[in-house]
Amino acid sequence: MLVKPSPLTALNRVGIRAGEQCYDAIVGPGLLDRVGKLVAPLVRGPRCAVVADENTAALFAARVLRSLTEASYQRTLITLAPGEESKSLEQLGAVCEQMAAAGLDRTSFLVALGGGVPGDLAGFAAAIYFRGIPYVQVPTTLLAQVDSSIGGKTAVNLPAGKNLLGAVHQPVLILADTDSLQTLPPRELSQGFAEIIKHAIIADASLFALLDSFARNRNFTELVRRNIEIKASIVAQDEQDVTGARAILNFGHTVGHAIERAAGYGALAHGEAVSLGIVAACEVSVRKAGLKEAERAKAISMLEAFDLPTKLPPDFPRQLILPALRADKKFERGQVRFVVTPALGSARLTSDISVEEIAAAIELL
Repeated sequence: MLVKPSPLTALNRVGIRAGEQCYDAIVGPGLLDRVGKLVAPLVRGPRCAVVADENTAALFAARVLRSLTEASYQRTLITLAPGEESKSLEQLGAVCEQMAAAGLDRTSFLVALGGGVPGDLAGFAAAIYFRGIPYVQVPTTLLAQVDSSIGGKTAVNLPAGKNLLGAVHQPVLILADTDSLQTLPPRELSQGFAEIIKHAIIADASLFALLDSFARNRNFTELVRRNIEIKASIVAQDEQDVTGARAILNFGHTVGHAIERAAGYGALAHGEAVSLGIVAACEVSVRKAGLKEAERAKAISMLEAFDLPTKLPPDFPRQLILPALRADKKFERGQVRFVVTPALGSARLTSDISVEEIAAAIELL
């Protein structure tokens, strides 16, 4: 007897292993309408909450809530103000209070709907509510689909720095609906390409060819799936970020986070700051790790092809970057743990890079 193929074939599903946990990321169109059905085998209780910022809620929450209702869940929508400012302890407490008011208990679950901010915040709330409840990542931006939704890192910011309070709490499922990417304005879409280009630099140089073909075929499913595979393979080696294997994902982020903080959160988009950090990290890699000049130029050219910045604005407060760098959580015992690439498609972590050498690379931005 012929069996009709499932629309969720192996091509659309990526298995993720993190420590003792295994879960799936499913990629493709139309998944927002199937959240309730797909999560049902993975959770116990009848109650859940959907956490989204106001912009994302206006676009997608009705579909997700309807799918949960159809799956017989009692659901609550919790909305956040858009932007990085919502990743705060105050907002985290407010979300947990709303969860409690809605009657969520240890059998309940959360749905993190949107970009990195609701993903990080809802994931952290799930990690600490009743000492840990399940949650589902439903990323609707390219940046979240290829990066922040994968690997279980959750966090909020402090005035002293970005992501300083958090927990590693793996989702039970990731649903990356590629239809949602059609709603993104060009600047928002470009943020995800910064992380994709980072993956190409640190782990898979063949991604450069996939990015070239994407410009012609606009196949988001293939591109997102491949990037989830890359990040998942790195996370599997080092779930808690203790051995250094997972640290290569910080390529470009040490300087990028410092630039983001120096600008004031929200002034520069995260992907734009990471793009500038990638340029600086490539310059350090040429000087200290043997990266060829032609490969550095190739990486920068790809960033520019996706409308990402490679130079700081003329009026940028450069004097604030190094103090922000020293406050980064990757700065340990007076040294910064810095990721370099000796050749495109590979990366390594080193403590043999001085602040002065990083400053010299920043001066070229």
